Amino acid sequence: MTTNQTSGRRGLVWAIVGGLVLIAGIVAIVVSSLLAQSAPGPTDNNTPQPTASTSTAEPLADDVVDASVVDQGWLPEPITTDREVYIRAALGAAATFDTTKSERDDWLVYLDSWFTPDTRFIAEADQQAAMVESQGLLRQAVVLPQQEWDSLAGEDGRVVATTTGELVYVPVTDDTSGDMAIGTSDVTLTFSRSDGSGGETSYEEQVRVSVQVLCGPGSVPTPDSAQRAGDCKVVRYFTEPLEP
Repeated sequence: MTTNQTSGRRGLVWAIVGGLVLIAGIVAIVVSSLLAQSAPGPTDNNTPQPTASTSTAEPLADDVVDASVVDQGWLPEPITTDREVYIRAALGAAATFDTTKSERDDWLVYLDSWFTPDTRFIAEADQQAAMVESQGLLRQAVVLPQQEWDSLAGEDGRVVATTTGELVYVPVTDDTSGDMAIGTSDVTLTFSRSDGSGGETSYEEQVRVSVQVLCGPGSVPTPDSAQRAGDCKVVRYFTEPLEP
């Protein structure tokens, strides 16, 4: 065998080997590309979705008739169809005030805005008369009397009321709509007074209070507010707690 023949055969072998290497490289690239396409990547369907909240605890800060009333020491009225949330707020509002920021008459006018006519009366005049009577009852026998307000005001006093414990419901007589409820709860009143030497003293009192609310299409919203018919409103407070 001549040198030229040997060199020719060696060249052919390396050419074949080189071709096989090239083919293998191409196959590797193709396989790698296919695997990359089939590998699951981050997609919209694979992104975890937030779960819906089922909490009906306290309303959001924006879900109130007028948030600015806190500047006067009052409790904002919630905008809600949740009777428990509303009842707890209504019970608290009837005893939350600050004598250094507002007068008793102004506070009572504010509480009037929580009321709605009693839809168990057919005639509109009767509904209005019943509401006025309920507002008068609030003034005369439910909230802090004027004399005690004045005494508290003399010491820069304030009161914060919060419901504590379970809320008990009582059926509403003659309510065919099923939209009314009477709620009874223990309420803790936290009194704060000036101690006369630049500080203050605080103490608590426990009371049990009932309020009747309407959470249905018959409720009348506060004018110029985000409330709508169907949102909860106060029908009346009671001078004594009602129990089932």
